[in-house]
Amino acid sequence: MPPEVGDAITTMSSVNNEFFYWVSIALMMFIHAGFLAYEVGASRSKNVLATAMKNLLAFATIVASFFFVGWFLYNAMPSGFIEFNDAAKAALPWSDNMGPNIQDSSSGIFWGAFALFAATTGSIMSGAVLERIRTSAFLILTVLVGSVVWIIGAAWGWHGAGWMLTKMGFHDVGAAGCVHTIAGFAALGILINLGPRIGRFREDGSPVTIRPHNLPLTMVGLMLIFAGFFGFLMGCVIYGPEGYATIYGSPTTLSAFAFNTLMGLAGGIIGAYITSRGEPFWTISGGLAGVIGVASGMDLYHPALAFIIALAAGALVPYIGKLLEKFKIDDVVGAVAVHGGIGLYSVIMVGVFLAGYPNTDGNPSISFWGQIVGGLVFVALGFIPAYLVSLALKKIGMLRIPAEVEEHGLDLTEVPATPYPEGIPVTVMRADKMPIATIEER
Repeated sequence: MPPEVGDAITTMSSVNNEFFYWVSIALMMFIHAGFLAYEVGASRSKNVLATAMKNLLAFATIVASFFFVGWFLYNAMPSGFIEFNDAAKAALPWSDNMGPNIQDSSSGIFWGAFALFAATTGSIMSGAVLERIRTSAFLILTVLVGSVVWIIGAAWGWHGAGWMLTKMGFHDVGAAGCVHTIAGFAALGILINLGPRIGRFREDGSPVTIRPHNLPLTMVGLMLIFAGFFGFLMGCVIYGPEGYATIYGSPTTLSAFAFNTLMGLAGGIIGAYITSRGEPFWTISGGLAGVIGVASGMDLYHPALAFIIALAAGALVPYIGKLLEKFKIDDVVGAVAVHGGIGLYSVIMVGVFLAGYPNTDGNPSISFWGQIVGGLVFVALGFIPAYLVSLALKKIGMLRIPAEVEEHGLDLTEVPATPYPEGIPVTVMRADKMPIATIEER
């Protein structure tokens, strides 16, 4: 091959690599548009602008903190402890690699994709804590989860040299464990300390349904998240001159991800529709649960198996939500059930169906016990820091807004604007078995 042809191929490969992750970043922005719409719709009308502002601030603070801290942790901690190897030094914010550098066409684009992963992880718990958390406390917690906790988990179980892969053969190709399990259980730890919204439970402990003020907007938000998931999963693939590989370096194709993402989405919606008896919120949330449910092994599953795994994931979600209600956990958008519960389920299903499948580079084969241990590590990594920090914030009075502010709405105290100056239409809902919060209870 003439040298000039080889140089052209190398240049084109570099350009294609950059463009691939550029598109991934752009598509992942739909996740955040989706989160914003999802949570605004799930809020009551007195809290919608505060909810939207919280989402914007979460994105901004996580991206900034991930530049200064998170990217270094990912590159420094695959062994379990901080090591100042070459990759870690290159990830320091003052490194030549962490800025415009025509000799390095990959650091910025990889950092950007991971920053969007970080923002997604930190934003997952945002919907769970709606309508009663202080903005300052939320930002502390979302940075903790998005720029510290999850990326340590990613270094351990998602990095190609992570100790969970090299010691246990751990497999979590679509980040159901290191993103969703960690974020979901972090949300649980925070909710235990935060407590339910006023009026969410009666004195006898029975739940009171506080309806979203705009359920169609919530459903549109989830559809945007589904679109953004394709960008998220692009970021779980390594693009190079020899084709596509997983984050672990094993060969794969985008076709495998396309088959199982779509089959997971379909299975999850159907499963949740059946067990929730057609309840719209849980039905569409089941689609998200279905994709998460197959994410850990979506590079290897047959699409029919992925559909069955997702069907069960979607069917489980409403029951997990009901279980949390029994413990008076007020999770407004079902984040603990969808992300925490189903993220752990996804990790375990890999151990059930893919045990014995060989890994690359001499790493141990996938094993059931490796997946169990890895899943429990992610549960602890999400729950313990978030619980302890939110407990400390609660002790010093920084976690929750005052009751009178919660009663009147956050928009009146935190946002210098009015969301619906001309009012919003009211529709009468048919009676159901679940008591509905009255105006006085709200």
